[in-house]
Amino acid sequence: MKKPEYFLLRPEVEKAYGYSHAVKIGNCIKISGAVSMDDEGNPTAIGDLEKQMKNCYSDLEKILEHYGCTFNDVVMENIFTTNMPLFLEKSAYRSEIYTKQFPTGTWIGVKELAIPEFIIEIELEVYKSE
Repeated sequence: MKKPEYFLLRPEVEKAYGYSHAVKIGNCIKISGAVSMDDEGNPTAIGDLEKQMKNCYSDLEKILEHYGCTFNDVVMENIFTTNMPLFLEKSAYRSEIYTKQFPTGTWIGVKELAIPEFIIEIELEVYKSE
């Protein structure tokens, strides 16, 4: 049995909130929802869903790179947003992220996220072939 391998992108923030940003078990990697924040955990791009989405993907890319993966290895992407109509307008940006194929996933409209300024949160599941 493979031992879980944990990764913290922003250790201080993640310890304060009580989560690990990613965990790899065997060939599977689960990545907690990424939000638009700075290294101290403060919201960034306040009021700008498109910029927040780009910031999420930037953080997710750093985590994927840590494990030697790319967005081509993503098998599931769940997106949570407080503004689904605006997200639907901006969702075409995802074709710049997923250039080979889109993963499975769900888009969910929510009342609020962890901090009121967050408009979008993106979580991933990855399969890393050996």
